[in-house]
Amino acid sequence: MLELRPNCECCDRNLPPESEQAMICTFECTFCTDCVDNILRGVCPNCGGDFARRPIRPARLLVKYPASTKRVLKAEGCAPVRAA
Repeated sequence: MLELRPNCECCDRNLPPESEQAMICTFECTFCTDCVDNILRGVCPNCGGDFARRPIRPARLLVKYPASTKRVLKAEGCAPVRAA
């Protein structure tokens, strides 16, 4: 079950469960579309993987399966992943 994290790890923008601006990698690292496109250039700074739009959980299921309230923020900030 996806955690549906509440914020962008880079800029701390709020990303509620119904947000169409939330992007996740395969490990559920969560970033907004602005940071993914303009800062990270489509590469997760944590795992090096790519991103997909985070699915929206139907509102009726949020009651039984609520979104996470734990905010994750990269303390060192975000920078593009450098090619190896």
